Amino acid sequence: MSIFALTSLAKADIFEIWSYLAGDSEEAAGRVEQAIYDACAFVAENPWRGHSRPDFASSSLRFWTLTRYRSYTIVYRAETAPLQIVAVLHGKRNIRRILKQRL
Repeated sequence: MSIFALTSLAKADIFEIWSYLAGDSEEAAGRVEQAIYDACAFVAENPWRGHSRPDFASSSLRFWTLTRYRSYTIVYRAETAPLQIVAVLHGKRNIRRILKQRL
């Protein structure tokens, strides 16, 4: 059984990130994609590792910034089983607006 589940929009986020990076290097895109999946599994082991951002969304959402690729943030619902990944976003995007549209 999977320890985390990606929403369809989170899957689209990862594909969009991969596609953008693959324009320069498919190898680099693959490394970032793997780091995203590894980070999802990491937070799924202990969902309270992330932090809340009441300025962006309700307290039920948690945020985790990738350690190696600090431009990317995973947004998830800590109380779900399996852990629900809501979004994977680049930090320069308007995260507040994107989450408002999705939730």
